[in-house]
Amino acid sequence: MRLDKFVCKSTELTRKEAIQCIHSGELSVNGKVTTNEAVQVHENNLVLLNSVKLKARDFRYILMHKPADTVCSNIDEVYPSLFNYLEVDKLSELHIVGRLDADTTGLILITDDGRWSFHITQPTNDCRKVYRVQLSQAIPAERSSDLVTQFKQGLQLQGELGLTRPSKLDIITPKEVLLTITEGKFHQVKRMFAAVGNRVVSLHREKIGDICLELEVGQWRYLTKDEVESFSNHLN
Repeated sequence: MRLDKFVCKSTELTRKEAIQCIHSGELSVNGKVTTNEAVQVHENNLVLLNSVKLKARDFRYILMHKPADTVCSNIDEVYPSLFNYLEVDKLSELHIVGRLDADTTGLILITDDGRWSFHITQPTNDCRKVYRVQLSQAIPAERSSDLVTQFKQGLQLQGELGLTRPSKLDIITPKEVLLTITEGKFHQVKRMFAAVGNRVVSLHREKIGDICLELEVGQWRYLTKDEVESFSNHLN
């Protein structure tokens, strides 16, 4: 974690105030004064502010059922921010783990632990995201098997050089499917179906890793310790 962020998580100082303290030589890390706010500090480091030991607040891990017509942003834009549904302190410290489009609903993870979210969203860590997709055109029965194979082998998206990573397509009905992916390219699910000549009518994320969505629309809760640690297989 950057030193300025560590100071903010250990005190009531704003980022600007924390940087001012650092530049003034009021911070030391493991006995050495540092004036560089970008220095990385870890849990076992001794960080002192004017000789007072600092300890960062515990990280927060939140699960939310994102409503439609909300944006995955800390501030309101064309649509309101989903952060309006949260009743927690220091909202500005939180960020979203893998954003959804404004019209997409479902499971959202929110945290202030950058390392945790970074590794969850890294495609090479194979963290599965499951989407329920409603399509505009029915998938012909005679094409189902070939389509499943296409998604498994990877698709060529418009504007992309390589194929998508292998994904799993489960056809529930001709117009409803479950799609499991391990990456999160811009508008990826919609672009994948566009690549095979179809169009997404509605999109809902119902699972990330081992965490399933069981909340009502707009509701949120903190993840349990076991749920947070369930992503450990993706943090190696």
